[in-house]
Amino acid sequence: MANSAQKRLDAISKQLGAAAATSYADAPVFETKSSPKADDAFLPPVQQVAPALTVPRAKDKVVIVTGANSLLGIGRASAYEFAHAGARAIYLCDAVDDHLAAQQRDLQARCPAVDVHLRCFDAADEAAVKAVVADALRQYARLDVFFANAGIVGPQVAFGDVDAAAFMQTLRVNTLGPFLAAKHAAPAMQQTSPAKPAPGGSIVLTASVAGLRSNAGATPYSASKAAVVSLAQTLAFQLAGSGIRINAVCPGIVETAMTAPTFAAARARGTIARVGQLNPTRRAAHSDEVARVVLFLASDEASYVNGQAWAVDGGLSAGHPFVPGKLS
Repeated sequence: MANSAQKRLDAISKQLGAAAATSYADAPVFETKSSPKADDAFLPPVQQVAPALTVPRAKDKVVIVTGANSLLGIGRASAYEFAHAGARAIYLCDAVDDHLAAQQRDLQARCPAVDVHLRCFDAADEAAVKAVVADALRQYARLDVFFANAGIVGPQVAFGDVDAAAFMQTLRVNTLGPFLAAKHAAPAMQQTSPAKPAPGGSIVLTASVAGLRSNAGATPYSASKAAVVSLAQTLAFQLAGSGIRINAVCPGIVETAMTAPTFAAARARGTIARVGQLNPTRRAAHSDEVARVVLFLASDEASYVNGQAWAVDGGLSAGHPFVPGKLS
């Protein structure tokens, strides 16, 4: 029986070998050390699924950015990236508006072709989120990008000292806000018009390295940002086949209005060099470094990036050691 089985295996191997030889006999061979240089006639074209890099990444797109008021923030830096990348319109949104008008004037002076709109509302207010999305559709008949960036740091105390109301407020802003952004942006992005014949768009949520690894933030903040990562992963499947992509960007330590006290304290103590010491890049990030990743995720160049959490942390999450004590 063993001999019979071996014969059958030999026969199958012979048939497969003959079939392979027949199938590939006339196929061109590319870039092998022993073969002659391939004829140009056999070179297959590179299939491009996004505009060439000479086309601005945000050309003609209508963009909503929440958490845009901070002068040092990722929201403001991202709005500038979208404007310089050819956006048609940008909505600057925040619960506080003391810097929005100045940003509007600056953006319009730098990029006159971009319409800049201001909206002051709580990112976790569903009626307000729905209204800004509706306004984009009314004015431009399209919505292409929603960058849900609004967030708060929450209580910075030991978890046993966290008040339940403060915990829920952190989740309300940091997690409910992005959920509402996705809930109302998704159907708007599926609407088509002569200027946008195919449905689709990109939703980018601001999470944090604290949502990926432990010991990178207080408990309420870390929990809220881990939930944002889960939102991006789960909603990517909820939106399957819609042409809408959703991703989370996970910054490490960045000097913004939210982290300003940490940086100020470090400068006062003369320990600013210690900020960012736990990542291999050995420094904190600039908001623009995160904003450029946001622009990429929102662009057609990221057409196959979906449901991902992109760490922009100088390598912190690659190892993330436990080091007791303050980062500054």
